[in-house]
Amino acid sequence: MQKISAWQDVSRQLVDVAMGRAQADLVIQNGRWVNVHTREVVPATDVAVAAGRFAYVGPDASHTIGRSTNVIDANGAYLLPGLCDGHMHVESGMVTVTEFVRAVLPHGTTSMFIDPHEIANVLGIEGVRLMHDEALSLPANVYVQMPSCVPSAPGLETPGATIGEEEVAQAMTWPAIIGLGEVMNFPGVYGGDAKMHGEMAETRRAGKTIGGHYASPDLGLPFHGYVAGGPADDHECTRVEDAVARVRQGMRAMMRLGSAWFDVAELVRAVTEMGLDSRSFILCTDDCHSGTLVNEGHMDRVLRHAVSRGLDPLTAIQMATINTATHFGLERELGSITPGRRADVVMTTSLVELPIETVIAGGTVVAERGRLTADLPAYSYPKSARDTVRLPAAVEPRQFLVSAPEGAGATVCVRTVGVIENQAPTRALERELPISGGCIRADRNADVAHLSLVERHRGTGNVVNAFVEGFGFASSCAVAGTVAHDSHHMIVVGTNPEEMASATNRLAEVGGGVVVFREGSEIALVELPIAGLMSDERAEVVAVKVQGMVDAFVRCGCTLNNAFMQLSLLALVVIPELRISDLGLVDVRTFELVPLVVATR
Repeated sequence: MQKISAWQDVSRQLVDVAMGRAQADLVIQNGRWVNVHTREVVPATDVAVAAGRFAYVGPDASHTIGRSTNVIDANGAYLLPGLCDGHMHVESGMVTVTEFVRAVLPHGTTSMFIDPHEIANVLGIEGVRLMHDEALSLPANVYVQMPSCVPSAPGLETPGATIGEEEVAQAMTWPAIIGLGEVMNFPGVYGGDAKMHGEMAETRRAGKTIGGHYASPDLGLPFHGYVAGGPADDHECTRVEDAVARVRQGMRAMMRLGSAWFDVAELVRAVTEMGLDSRSFILCTDDCHSGTLVNEGHMDRVLRHAVSRGLDPLTAIQMATINTATHFGLERELGSITPGRRADVVMTTSLVELPIETVIAGGTVVAERGRLTADLPAYSYPKSARDTVRLPAAVEPRQFLVSAPEGAGATVCVRTVGVIENQAPTRALERELPISGGCIRADRNADVAHLSLVERHRGTGNVVNAFVEGFGFASSCAVAGTVAHDSHHMIVVGTNPEEMASATNRLAEVGGGVVVFREGSEIALVELPIAGLMSDERAEVVAVKVQGMVDAFVRCGCTLNNAFMQLSLLALVVIPELRISDLGLVDVRTFELVPLVVATR
């Protein structure tokens, strides 16, 4: 792949090509130019590229063609800027940065703004540096946001590592760092926490962007305090009023469509029905597993969905290109097909169905008709990034049992975590559960399963138990995963403690991943040996295993869309209402640890 030179190093070459004094490396002829600056389609346009950047965009580039120029006839196809994902986590794809790029380039995504706070919670700043350095080797534009909340909620969870303002200041000097990752500790911001404000100050001092994450429906003083603290965007909008409040305060509202988060349909109403300025809105994915990437798409999938919900195609494209680039201060570098910018182009025959015919990154064709043509060598992670699942001994079924309180009768009222399909928040519910053999039991008929968190970073052997409802498990089964945002201990859900013990021990054996047991047998396994979060296999291979895992959920009776995503967020103690951590149950409405048992009968 051709390395893209800095503009100041090639500006004279670009001028010479534009003037016809030098030949272009690539010319695209007869395209329909989607101009995201003017929101129009300009027919019969030629594009000339040199040194990986656009040199000329106009009606006739024949003066730039020389003997060695690669000429592509667009034959009237639309020419879009390469698509940008404004907020995402590579680890959610269960693959390395290289494999993620390999999966999304054929779908037109040429720029990604990643927040590796998953690996940061396991390996700390060293893990972030591993992904940062891998990103530098790739043909896509992979920018990294330095994780801000490790742990996400101090005092409510214990991660495998911590990051503070000293680490943030150090990372701001790295070449691919674009800003601070989502500031999830929103009470810390409006409460004046020194660590959070120190990290944001280091980011602003470096002239970079602070990412937001205000996961609360309260739009009163806490919200205003959070905005005043400095976060510039937010992807945790689930209601149209959330998006409106943010853009009115000068933030960008990031509208996500991931594997399990379906927020776009509601939020685009701010533009389609209320007529708000679309320049303050950005499309993103947040979390996509490899099955979605390989089988459904990436930012092209988001664009199709947004258009199907009434958004004008040209406006949607702006939200996935120039709006994102502008937000991160990169509008002179990418996000549009205009001179000087990186030559990232998507060719398509329809702005509605959006078939991705050809993808050009940095002036080189990298994918055609859904197939990658670029050579991306596999990237190897060191041993220090492996063997991160540390249990002192094999767990036993009894460790997943909850003892009934002294003096309890036949039942007890407990708090349960209620899953909300296709959304990140949960409900704080209460449920009457039976007592048998001195223990509180799950109730399969009421769709209540056991929920446990197993500490896996320090080998303490600690297991925290609770209950969850909404998965629909109808058989003796268990699912365990070392992907458990954000502290990434092991999360286990099941109807039978013996199955839960089998699933836990299996993940310790393979070094992390996701496993499903049913009726005493393993029926699905996705190995994730890198930090217990990522596979070292190709995305297509991981996608097949992920589909097997999804099918296994169904075999257990689960009907949720992308239930694994719901499972992985049960420990995310910064999104309301109720979560589990290695310290206990957390009421995220008050940011307090609360007891499991509400009352006895």
